[in-house]
Parts: sequence; structure tokens; C-alpha cells
Amino acid sequence: MGSTLPSYKGHRYPVEIIAHCVWLYHRFPLSYREVEELMLERGVLVSHETVRRWCAKFGQTYANGLRRRQPRPGDKWHLDEVFIKINGELKYLWRAVDQDGMVLDVLMQDRRDTAAARRLFRSLMKKTCSVPRVVVTDKLRSYGAAHREVMPSVEHRAHKGLNNRAENSNQPTRQRERAMKGFRSVGGAQQFLAAFSGISPHFRPRRHLMSAPGHRAEMTIRFAIWDQITGAYGQTTEA
Repeated sequence: MGSTLPSYKGHRYPVEIIAHCVWLYHRFPLSYREVEELMLERGVLVSHETVRRWCAKFGQTYANGLRRRQPRPGDKWHLDEVFIKINGELKYLWRAVDQDGMVLDVLMQDRRDTAAARRLFRSLMKKTCSVPRVVVTDKLRSYGAAHREVMPSVEHRAHKGLNNRAENSNQPTRQRERAMKGFRSVGGAQQFLAAFSGISPHFRPRRHLMSAPGHRAEMTIRFAIWDQITGAYGQTTEA
């Protein structure tokens, strides 16, 4: 399951610092300036603008590396859509997770109609290279119309109470939205959320189902995977 490590050519900071800053920003509700301050406390002088550039350049690459390490998605997909205001305009964040809470896709769109639902279905099948056994949504009629067109052989359950899995998955996004005081553009929101949905869940195992030793062991494994996909150990940068 090997993959090419990110290229850090031309970066004067060690890989460990770059990867750590990207981890801090995507794992916790921090601003770039707060990451800068945390690194300063550790004796590392790095500007918030440099942190921003690292997140923009490496965030999605790291997220893709983590997704390649994930197991195949489950056969029950939960879909949901929530509104997000961007510069005062109402936009919609469409999200899909499987029965285990693994994020399958996030998609920012202008509308909450059949065309938007259809786009989500097709994006999901392309990214996962699979078709689910069951799709669970709320009662938005656009889902039903898109479902009949794109995946008519798949069972569709439309019920508000059955879709808590997808709705709960939106909570970390809402937390980040508040910390960032909103998103400034649709493209910027999509770029951030695509990386955030790949990185943040990796460090959020289902803690309530684990003992303390089990959780520590699981996190040790997950940090080791992070080091592997970022190349934090075994790769050097140029001065």
C-alpha cells in the first residue's frame, strides 16, 4: 500500500515542524496565529502566513494519504446537507458518512436541489469506487429524485430520525466554522473542508467505545500512520 511521500524540496523547516503545524491546525479549532504562538512556546519561530501556506499546500495531500490507509467504506451510507453562510450568502454543505462514521465525501454547493443531490451521488461513487447497499437520508425530496436516476437498485431510506450519524458528523465542522468566524469563499471552504474531513476524523476514534489503555494504543497507531504519510521521519528538507 505504498505511496509517494510529499515533496518538501525548498522548504527550510524540518518536515516534523511542517507536519506538526498542519496537524495542529486541522485537529484543533485554532487560527494560524494561535498555531504560530504554540510553536513559539516550543522555541520554533514560524509566521502565521507560513503556517497558512503549509496547510494549503500539504493539507489535502496528507488527507489523501490517510484516506488511502482507511478500510473500504461500509455498505450503508448516511447523507445530509446543512446550510453555511459565506459572505452573507446561503450555501449548502453536503456530507456522506458510512455506518461507522467514516467520512466519505464533503461537497459545497449553491443549491439544495435534485441536481446537487445527483452531483453528490456521482461524486461518492467515483471516490469510493463502490455502490452501497442502503442509502439513508432525511426527507428532502431531491434525494429521492437523484436516487432513482443515479442508483435505482440501491435501497433508499428517507427518515429524519435515522440520519443522526451524518448530522453528528457535522458538529466538528460547525465548531471550526465558529472558530474561523465563517468561511470567506466557496472555494476556500471546499479546500479546507476536504482536507479537514480527511485529517480530523483520523485523530477522533470512537473514544466512548474504548478503555483508556485501548484508546492510548489506538492513538499511538494513528500517530505512527501520520508520521508515515507525512514522511515526518526518514526524510530531510533542503536549507
